[in-house]
This record gives sequence, C-alpha cells and structure tokens, in this order.
Amino acid sequence: MSELAPLIADLALILIGAGVMTLLFKKLKQPLVLGYIVAGILAGPNIKFTPSVVDMANIHTWADIGVVFLLFALGLEFSFKKIVKVGGSAIIAACTIIFCMIMVGVSVGSSFGWGRMDCLFLGGMIAMSSTTIIYKAFSDLGLLKKQFAGLVMSVLILEDILAIVLMVMLSTMAVSHNFEGTEMLMSIGKLLFFLILWFVVGIYLIPGLLKRCKQLMSDETLLVVALALCFGMVVVAAQTGFSPAFGAFIMGSILAETVEAEHIERLVSPVKDLFGAIFFVSVGMMVNMEMIVEYAFPIFVITMAVVLGQALFGTLGVLLSGQPLKTAMQCGFSLTQIGEFAFIIASLGVSLHVTADFLYPIVVAVSVITTFLTPYMIRLAGPASEFVDRHLPRKWLSFIHRYTPGTQVINHESLWRKLILSLVRITVVYSIVSAAIVAVSFRFLLPLLTSTLPDVWGELLAALITLLCIAPFLRAIMIKKNHSVELVTLWNENRGYRAPLVATMVLRVLVAAGFVMCVVGGMFRLSTGVLVAISAVAIIMMVMSRQLKKQSILIERTFFQNLRSRELLAEVRGERPPEYAGRLLSRDLHLADMVLPSSSDWAGKTLAELNLGNRYGVHVVSILRGERRFNIPGGEMRLFPQDKLQVLATDEQLTRFGDAMEQVAQVEEPDEASEMTLCQVRVDEQSPFLNRTMKEAGVRDTFHCLIAGVERGSDKLHAPDPRAPFQLNDVVWVVGEKKNVYRLSGKKE
Repeated sequence: MSELAPLIADLALILIGAGVMTLLFKKLKQPLVLGYIVAGILAGPNIKFTPSVVDMANIHTWADIGVVFLLFALGLEFSFKKIVKVGGSAIIAACTIIFCMIMVGVSVGSSFGWGRMDCLFLGGMIAMSSTTIIYKAFSDLGLLKKQFAGLVMSVLILEDILAIVLMVMLSTMAVSHNFEGTEMLMSIGKLLFFLILWFVVGIYLIPGLLKRCKQLMSDETLLVVALALCFGMVVVAAQTGFSPAFGAFIMGSILAETVEAEHIERLVSPVKDLFGAIFFVSVGMMVNMEMIVEYAFPIFVITMAVVLGQALFGTLGVLLSGQPLKTAMQCGFSLTQIGEFAFIIASLGVSLHVTADFLYPIVVAVSVITTFLTPYMIRLAGPASEFVDRHLPRKWLSFIHRYTPGTQVINHESLWRKLILSLVRITVVYSIVSAAIVAVSFRFLLPLLTSTLPDVWGELLAALITLLCIAPFLRAIMIKKNHSVELVTLWNENRGYRAPLVATMVLRVLVAAGFVMCVVGGMFRLSTGVLVAISAVAIIMMVMSRQLKKQSILIERTFFQNLRSRELLAEVRGERPPEYAGRLLSRDLHLADMVLPSSSDWAGKTLAELNLGNRYGVHVVSILRGERRFNIPGGEMRLFPQDKLQVLATDEQLTRFGDAMEQVAQVEEPDEASEMTLCQVRVDEQSPFLNRTMKEAGVRDTFHCLIAGVERGSDKLHAPDPRAPFQLNDVVWVVGEKKNVYRLSGKKE
C-alpha cells in the first residue's frame, strides 16, 4: 500500500471541511468566510474530538499563497483612476475613519496593557471594514442602488488601497523597530518611489506585450502569463523590502488597466477561491477556543469599540465630507464590522513574529460577531437617524444642515495651479524613471562593461548607453509644458509673471543637468568645471535633438493609450458613455442609448427614410451592432433589430423618440394558405416549365416558389441547373406556400 504524503491528507481534510461548511452557511445565508473559519477551527489542533491537520507549516505556506491571490484579485478589481472618480466625500470619510479607528485600537490595546506592536496591529485590524460582507448585506437587503450604498462602496475602495499602504508601514515598523518621524518619512518616500515606478513601467510595457501576443493567448496561456507576472512582482516586492501581498496588489492594479482585465479576472477567480479558502481555513486553525474564553472580556470590549467606533467615526467622516445627517448615519452604521484585511494584517503580525498569540483568535472572534451584527446595524441606521433628529439640539442640527464643504461649484481652475501641478507631476514621474535607469546601469551595466572592455572604454560605453536611455525623459522634464496654453496665457497676461515662469524652466534644466552630472561624475573622476561643461553640452544636444523629441512624444502617447485602452474599449462597445457626454449636461442635452426592438417597424429602414432629426429632434451619434461601432452614420445606414443607437437630444425629445421606436410593426395573422408545403409537378405539354429555365418560368419571381430538385428518367433526384431548360416528363420538386404551389402546378387546393 502506497504511503500518502501528509500535505495531501491535510488538503483533503481542509477541502472536505470547507466544502461541508460552504453548503451549510450558504443554506443559512451567511458569509462563506465564516464557514471557512469554522471549518478551520474544527480541523485545527485545538479541537481534540475531530481530525486535525498534521503539517501546519505547509498549510501556512499555502495560506500565504492564498493572501497573494486575494490581493492580486483585489488589484484586478481596483483601478488607480477610481481614486479620482470616487470624489472628495469618500476621501475625507475614509481618511477620518481609518485614522480614528487606529487611535481607538491603540487606546483599547493600551488599556489592557498590551505591547506597542500589538496595539498598532490591533488598530490596523479594526480600521478596515469588509467589502465582501457589506456588498452581500446590501444585496440581500436590496440597498445596492441607494445613494448611501454608492458612497459606502467608494469609501471601501479607498480603505482597500489605504490598507495596502498600512500593511507596508506596519511591516517597516515591525522590521526596523523604529518609530521616528524621519524613518517613517523615508519609508513612505520609498513606497511612493516604487509605487510610481512599477505602475508607470508596468502600464507602458505590459498592455503592449499582451496585445502583441493576443493571437497566441488561449485561456490556459493567459492564466499562466498573468500568474507569472503576479508572482514575478511578488518576488520583486520582497527583494525591495515590501510585503509579497503588496507586489501582488500592484500587478493586479496594472493588469486592471488592460483590455484583458475582465478575462484575467474570470480565469483567476477559481484559483483565488481555492487558495482563499485555504487561507481562511488556516485563519480558523489559529483560533484557540480556550483562549477565546479566557479573553472574553477583551473580545467584548473590542467588539463594542468596532461597532460604536465605526458607527460614530463613520458618521463623523461622512458628515465632514458634506453629506446630510441621515446619509452619514446610514454609511457609518454600514461599516460596523471587520473582515478580510483584519485576517491578512493579523497573519502579517504572526509571520513577522511581532504580535502575541492571543491577538489572532481575538480578532477572529470579533470579526465573526460583527459580521453577524452587520445586517441589523444597517437596518438600525434609519430609526437611529430619526432618534437623533428628534433629540439633537436645534442649534446643532441647523449647523449640520448649513455645513456643506466641498459642494461649491468651481467654474474655472487657477492657471498657475494647473501649470504647477502638471510640472510637478512630469518632473516627479520622469525623475523616478530616470533614477531607476541610472541605478540599474550602475548595478548591472557598468560592472559588465568594465569587466569586458579594456581601459576606460567600459565606463565610456556605459555612460553613453545610460545617457541615451534617460535622454527622452530628461528632455521631457526640461521642455514639456513650455508651450502649453497655461504658460503662454500667463506669459502674455502679466509681465510680472515672466520671472517665476523662467524660474520654473531653469529649475527643470537644473534637475536634468543633475542627472547628467550624476552619471558622468559617478563613472569618471573629473573636475567640477569639466563636469559642468559636459553636462551643459549634453543638455543643449538633448534640447536641440528632434529625434529625442519624437521619441519622448511617442513614449508618452503609448503610455496614455495603454492607460485608457480599457476605457476606450468599453466606449466602443457602448458599455460606458463617451467623455464629452458629461459636458453636455449643462446645455440640457443627454447622450442616451436606445436599443431597436426586434418588432419595431423601423427595422430595415435607412436613417434618411426615418428622418429622425426633423421628426423627433434627435441626432444619431453612433450605432453599435454586435462588436462593431459606426460613428456619425450617414443617411444610407440601414437599421437592424437589436441595434443600439446612441442619440443626442433633450429629455423631452428622447421621450418622444423612445415611444416612437417602441411602436410594433403590424404583422398579418397567419392562415392555412401561407403554410409551406412540398409538391411534385410532372412537366407535360401544358406545363409552364416545358423548355424553359427556372428564371424564364418565373418560379421565384412570379410564383414565389423554390425548386428543391429534379428527377429525369431513371436519374436520381438532383439539384436543378438554373441555366438548363426543363424537359418533357421531368418531375420537379417545388417548395413554397400552399397557394403559390397550387397556382404553379395548376392543381386545386
């Protein structure tokens, strides 16, 4: 009998337990995460009367892989552009909630006399609400389309990205054991440097790679390539001092901007579910029931801190963002639980050996309790807001109603502000890319060339290659925005503006010169005067080079095309409105999608025949037909059933247009005479077929019938030759409506 590896037996136990609990909790309409945790408790070493996992070390490794997949999948659903779209309300609310809840966690932990790292990790754990649990609760309660639900989901998007940042900061503090402000600023700077670098390089390279290899990408190949990119970034993140989960999230967010994002997400989902189940089961294995009983009071206190703290500070955060009291309380009461990120942060503390053993089961217990309370807290928001409305002092209510920060409409943005922000963004991004190229050159290229080429030729070639690589980015730093509308307007508007504008140009030239001096000075021992002269010559050559200008423009254009590729594809498919649609709202014009019903009497007619502009005042901007899109269609364009028309008009015009489109074409009632039949007709002396071809006999045009076949003599039934005349005694097989077949054959019905 062959011996079974312990890992396989353990996986069998884990998946059987998870499968049973999944069915049970699905039946009970409870979150599956709780089922996995219960399965882990039963399969863990702390329960004596059930089978237990043997090899915990390997299970923890698989659980780490589960964290990687969970964060990778989260990145695929996330987009950095979402931060811009969620608006100021969500940003203010999320930052307020996270900061206040971390302080609550630290205070609660300190009151129990726990260690400093335990308190910090506890604050991080209770600061993040569960996206999965809240989404399910909203879905079950039918609240997904409510206004406050959209704001809650926006807050959760920001909490997810801030949770990644928090994990990185906690990891840095745990490893360095240093809480000084300088150390923290350096860690944040390092995080921003690599975040921008990886995102910019990834968006520039990866969408193009996937596009060029699209013909080779089957589902299997795409899955392998996506996971290869994911784990490659995991290794890179670990090598640079970040957590593997951070690398997985970054690669997921990069792939989220590609046109293959939804395809990859669908392929990765089963793998994520498998390893995610193993992770949550491993969370349950860490739970010691005796420890939960021992720490029952801290569990109760932390549960109250989560429920009351999230309700209070969630309401406060949303109020500060300018939302009304009822909406704020609905948002705050919806966030009163902790979930996936609490487990991930707890696992991080365990893996770094900086948190006590009791913290893990406490957090799991708090998560289970708050998850069960979530639907009740959401339902309680309405009555609670009415109670507060009745009992809060009138002065306070008046102040809350007047307090609406951030709701003022800004008609125009300061030209100076736009210009400075653009210059800072360009300088920072291109400087980071240039610094990375220089670092790679000094680390790998220079040693390789100096060991291969004699004398100074290695250093010379390395310096030349490095300068050529960073030249397009340095030129963009110096020249970009020098001829922009903002700068030209400010230059011509006031002579006093010219000195600061020239200063911005000089500063950017100095930044570029600094990079050149760093490269040349790092490879050659030269005097300051020679170094400055070489840098000046290099800068002049970069500015004057038309080839570098083209290359710089091409790099930027490729990056923004890749960044917008998914949005453009969604626009082409009609899944999202074009960008210009929002700017028409102030003119009371709307871009609406109208689907032509299959039964509409417009089907088969051209736009010129329908004359929609004169009849209804609407303008057809595009027609979407399957995967094809016809922009600004001409009058000869014919409409087909299920065509999606993007039309531009006012509300009143769109209403009239929609009513007219829905008019159903009149269909005649079928009768027995219109039934199709098959009939044999023998060609005799009086037959209209004799010595005539099908066209001459008018089979299709006159009688509206079809010749299915012809029998001639002893020949078998064969397809008719449209050019050959029928002969005497041919047997013709005719298909058509009864009335037409009888008319052709001369028979009576």
